Amino acid sequence: MFDPTYAAALSRLNAFAPKAGRDYAGKRNYDNIAHVSALSPYIRHRMITEEDVLKTVLARHSATAAEKFIQEVYWRTYWKGWLELRPAVWDMYRADLNGALNRIQTESGLRQDWEAACKGETGIECFDHWARQLADTGYLHNHARMWFASIWIFTLRLPWTLGADFFMRHLLDGDPASNTLSWRWVGGLQTVGKTYLARPDNIAKYTEGRFDPKGLATFAAPLEGPPAPPRGAVPVSDSYDPALRTGLLITEEDLSPGWLAHQFQPCAVAMVQTTAARSPLTVSARVTAFVADAQKDAAARYADKLGSIAQVTPETVADWAAAHNIEQIVTPYIPTGPTRDALKDVRLCQIIRPYDSAAWPHATHGFFRFKDRIPSLLGDIKGLRLA
Repeated sequence: MFDPTYAAALSRLNAFAPKAGRDYAGKRNYDNIAHVSALSPYIRHRMITEEDVLKTVLARHSATAAEKFIQEVYWRTYWKGWLELRPAVWDMYRADLNGALNRIQTESGLRQDWEAACKGETGIECFDHWARQLADTGYLHNHARMWFASIWIFTLRLPWTLGADFFMRHLLDGDPASNTLSWRWVGGLQTVGKTYLARPDNIAKYTEGRFDPKGLATFAAPLEGPPAPPRGAVPVSDSYDPALRTGLLITEEDLSPGWLAHQFQPCAVAMVQTTAARSPLTVSARVTAFVADAQKDAAARYADKLGSIAQVTPETVADWAAAHNIEQIVTPYIPTGPTRDALKDVRLCQIIRPYDSAAWPHATHGFFRFKDRIPSLLGDIKGLRLA
């Protein structure tokens, strides 16, 4: 379904671009992959970038005609910026997840209900379909994700962190910001007191009658939890010394490193896979293989510019650097999440993409305030090269 190559990403983008205007605006909520871009597995790993997508769409449509799609691209950017300003929310999620995982070791009823939900054996036909679809394909339509999360929290009454972890283990586009904050939003933690209730009539309409569930929760009381911490400083790029022997480290967070590699000549290049850090449990083999193959594709794509690229682990980055007498390691900025956690003991010079540094400072409040900045952000993008 998703070929982990740049060529496949570009082909999907070019096929979708003509539909990014009226067609997308009118049909995007229907649970049908034909009506959406399905580019998220590629964008999440920056096999293609947000700039690539926006520039391709804007070559076919005006910003007004493609407004709904452009906003969806910027939702992902907003979520990432919001979490960068409040990284403690990710730490809170991981701590709460560990607590929930400890509970399923000692509470047999909770463990049985959790296992049934993960296996798609709850008896709620639509939910079970989506659970199996996710496990089988690594993808769910965004509307189905919202319904699924709502049923998980308010009908099955399972800890939201276990649901967010289920997604992180199986989604090819599992993103720590988009996933964590979306689950928080459904549960009423992100926008305090505002929940999302999955309604049978809404599901029936947007699945075009395939599902008409019975017995769903009719009320969604907001979950209780601590307030989000105050926002911190906007991250900035580290400084690096061009006179030092410099190694380039490529992570699964940015598999289009050309924008950075052209700024200096690395003496050695390495690539590290950190997919296993997405969950305390075993990450889907489908996800692990997708990332591994995407990294191989990136290595082949940049072979002419970067030469041989070593494959390292978080534990062997220092050995690689020592073997090449590297004095500093430069990498595209690693956002809050599992890759940063996995590499926390490695000293890195992290450089932020211009796209991110332009947008993240505006992720201070809700999306609708951020949305007002989109026209000016698009104006900045017009002068950027494709990665």
